[in-house]
Amino acid sequence: MRLPLIAPMLATPGTLPPARQDAQWAYETKQDGQRVVVYLPGDGGLELRARSGEVITGAYPELRPLGGVLGATPAVLDGEVVALDEQGRSDFERLQSRMGLARSPALATRRAARTPVHLVLFDVMFLWQDITSLPYARRRRELEELALAGPHWSMPGAIVGHGAQALEATRRSGLEGLMCKRLGSVYEPGVRSRSWIKIRNVRAVDVIVGGWLPGRGRLTGLPGAVLVGQRGTGRLRYVGRVGTGWSERERAELARTLRALHTQACPFEPAPRVPGAHWVLPRLVGEVGYSTRTRAGLLRQPSWLRLRPDLAPEDSAADLP
Repeated sequence: MRLPLIAPMLATPGTLPPARQDAQWAYETKQDGQRVVVYLPGDGGLELRARSGEVITGAYPELRPLGGVLGATPAVLDGEVVALDEQGRSDFERLQSRMGLARSPALATRRAARTPVHLVLFDVMFLWQDITSLPYARRRRELEELALAGPHWSMPGAIVGHGAQALEATRRSGLEGLMCKRLGSVYEPGVRSRSWIKIRNVRAVDVIVGGWLPGRGRLTGLPGAVLVGQRGTGRLRYVGRVGTGWSERERAELARTLRALHTQACPFEPAPRVPGAHWVLPRLVGEVGYSTRTRAGLLRQPSWLRLRPDLAPEDSAADLP
């Protein structure tokens, strides 16, 4: 059967729904992986498409057996490919070694043996017919009735109500965050909808600014990102670049401060390979929010929160991993 191409529905960053509306929402754990739309034509075949629409089936050979699980039933499913750590949590850094291999089947097969992936299936948009107009609660029941549990795929748990408790549980467990889905909402292909809200569990840390990168486009003449580090064992270790979190006025003020601190010497040890970097004296302390750290200690998804003029660089001792 020829299946319709359906763009994935997107979530809007936000906060928990009001307490009085809590019972109108379902809550799922937010995954940290690669979003995919799964096409099962009912002939044993399987096609995976990335959010961009690119066919990426070849990158994940261990998922091919899913093609025969529903027999002759044609379906289009929404999900996320993840790589799990030792505690069963999604680990994007692990997944990166599996991405981009759709045209390298031999390499994909070798990587699959070393770093297997898991497909989390959380919605169904087509089941013999287009069902995107059905409410989330009904689509969720249809998905559960498919009983998709296998060696490399499963459905996530979802609870109705108790959003505050669900969010706290993800924080205690060190998970990416929470997805909030309105029970009565239809599936909106390609739309970033307020009917799906994503909440990331953000950590915060004090960092020292050691350099910056020039901005481009509307940010020409301003810092596009700052290069930050943390002190540990007597040295300033590079932990990443931060490019978001400032208003236009704050970015202009930051530019003046950074130019006043200019130096020719890189303050990081070892020096990071960052082409085009401008180095500054490591005197500026700031607070940065981030999701997780890579195994090399770099901050993932960092965002500038605020300057810390109350802290001297020597006061911001690192919690380096």
